[in-house]
Amino acid sequence: MRRPRDIDAELKDLAAKAKTLKTRKVVQLGELVIATGADALEPELLAGLLLSALETKTAAARADWTARGEAFFCKGKGEGRKLATAEGHAAGPGQNPGPGAAS
Repeated sequence: MRRPRDIDAELKDLAAKAKTLKTRKVVQLGELVIATGADALEPELLAGLLLSALETKTAAARADWTARGEAFFCKGKGEGRKLATAEGHAAGPGQNPGPGAAS
């Protein structure tokens, strides 16, 4: 005769795996913020930027952001960050943010 499955134990294991995956996701998002230099921004500004990106519907803008993100990951953390600052899109700490920025 076949042994019955312990559904409760399987559900407990799945819940533990889900919690582990959620924790890993949060850690990786934090690492991404640090790797891009966005940790130097005020939390309100960063939240506003992310909300604005979510509201953007133009395919061209999204395609540009995707290409820049892919370039960041392909070149590595340090080089990708230099690439972004060289284009004038993201000034790191201690760099000139460009014209129109508050002093």
